[in-house]
Amino acid sequence: SFVAGVIHPWRVSAFERLLWRACRGYLVASFVEMPEPMEDLATGETITWVIFLISYWGEQIGQKIRKISDCFHCHVYPYPESEASREETMNGLHNQIQDLSVVLEETEQYLAQVLDKVVVALPTWRVQVQKMKAIYLVLNQCSFDVTQKCLIAEVWCPVRDLTQVQDALRQGSVGFFGVPMSSCQGLLGGPISSCQGLLGGPISSCWGLLAMFSPQPWPCQIWQTFFEGRYLILLMGAFSIYTGFIYNECFSKATVIFPSAWSVATMANHSSWSSAYLATHPSLTLDPNVTGVFRGPYPFGIDPIWSLATNHLNFLNSFKMKMSVVLGIVHMGFGVFLGVFNHVHFQQRHRLVLEFLPEMVFLLALFGYLVFLIFYKWITYSAADSLVAPSILIHFIDMFLFTSNAGNLPLYQGQVAVQTVLVVLALASVPVLLLGTPLYLCCRRRPLRTGHHEPVATEEREPLLEGQEAGNSVNATKEDVESGGQSPDAEHLDLAEIFMHQAIHTIEYCLGCVSNTASYLRLWALSLAHAQLSEVLWTMVMRNGFVGLSYVGGLVLVPVFAAFAVLTVAILLVMEGLSAFLHALRLHWVEFQNKFYVGAGYKLCPFAFPPDTGE
Repeated sequence: SFVAGVIHPWRVSAFERLLWRACRGYLVASFVEMPEPMEDLATGETITWVIFLISYWGEQIGQKIRKISDCFHCHVYPYPESEASREETMNGLHNQIQDLSVVLEETEQYLAQVLDKVVVALPTWRVQVQKMKAIYLVLNQCSFDVTQKCLIAEVWCPVRDLTQVQDALRQGSVGFFGVPMSSCQGLLGGPISSCQGLLGGPISSCWGLLAMFSPQPWPCQIWQTFFEGRYLILLMGAFSIYTGFIYNECFSKATVIFPSAWSVATMANHSSWSSAYLATHPSLTLDPNVTGVFRGPYPFGIDPIWSLATNHLNFLNSFKMKMSVVLGIVHMGFGVFLGVFNHVHFQQRHRLVLEFLPEMVFLLALFGYLVFLIFYKWITYSAADSLVAPSILIHFIDMFLFTSNAGNLPLYQGQVAVQTVLVVLALASVPVLLLGTPLYLCCRRRPLRTGHHEPVATEEREPLLEGQEAGNSVNATKEDVESGGQSPDAEHLDLAEIFMHQAIHTIEYCLGCVSNTASYLRLWALSLAHAQLSEVLWTMVMRNGFVGLSYVGGLVLVPVFAAFAVLTVAILLVMEGLSAFLHALRLHWVEFQNKFYVGAGYKLCPFAFPPDTGE
């Protein structure tokens, strides 16, 4: 009997040895390679298979051979016993091959006819697919409104074409659900600002809560704008309340939440104040060095007794000025820190060492040290040694001059040496910030020019849609979208242009640290102006209603309070609130965001199909 099949060429030797050992020689095996390679249907690999034909004696030997063939993953085919059967099988296979050849030939002819037709329609199909991809790309940039179940698109449109765009939207919406509306409107949005006093806070908060829980926007355009900023107004009111508690003032009058830490009775008991002395001295001085007169800091905010003092402006001005500087430096430092996320996102990790680190060293070595001096002086010096307390301003000026002033005592030992080291560190960080990034990019581009790779600057920028050139029918390239308009590592710029941009950035940052710190003093000026306006309104308007204690005085109090309320809302809440809002907006946009936000944008390419795509 016979067993015929094919086997992988790598398994022939092992297959033959195992057959010989298992069957003990009771077989005759022949192996021949195929004249042409064939594809393995299981793996898709093209293999030159080996044909084997085994003749054996005995049914047990035949079963062993079939089992071994299965173990070696052989393809076994039936082999007729008689010569006539084999001839008949061969003829049947030849006929089947001929039939398959005819079918394949006719199929190829049919496919060729189909492809000939496709060649004619392919350009049109390509245009349609390209347009569909471009349209869906724009649709994906729209925002989905869950409540209205529609797409909202914010686009740029020439003013002269606005009417045509609106007509096209109306015509395109015929027969579809929903009516697209286009409008041009602006919303003033910005940072949180706060007003001094408890008065404006609750009003702004209540208005913000009313707008926040309103079921739908209001019809008037101006109120629609306020409705869009309802959360901002709510936060403005909340922070105004917080600031009012800090100053412990309401209607420019002190609010006593906790007992004052100053004791007038103790001062009177330890002094020689007589009736004649009190009659001739309308103002009295409380000495904090007297035991029991000053019992420590107020639990929260400013002690309300300072509103009665004649020198409260000197005290509050010093406090507000230092507080403005501290808030400004912390705000700018936070902005510099946010730049880390940009460097990591844009995969510009060299900027962490060459830009972020020198920027932080420059800021903290100079102005961070100023914040340290402010807190150190607050903590170290008390009322007992306040007369010998040194001036921080003079120390800060001497720091830049590398000198010391004998008339201005040092705050701590070794202060001059520490200040010298900090100034040297700040000055050393400037050349690193100026030359670090350009030299790094120069060294990085040099191997690309001398090696086997093409320069990065000559590579084509990949468009958002395949098969389109950048700027044809898409708004930007992938590099523009990912890098915010600036090419990664600025490798698309010339070396001279890189140095110029870095020099501008260095000069702007170093000078900006000085000017921006001074710009935060506007917080001090705004607080002072607001406090004075509040005091004027109370003194010249509201206090006149409390002059008469008779029934006539009660009647006069009604219109006086009405005038006071109108002026308070109009001047303190609206005008001063808007002023504080605009100043806070400027501090966020100029002093804060320029530490990390570039916002260079990318070239506006209007959405349009390329002219070669046809109609």
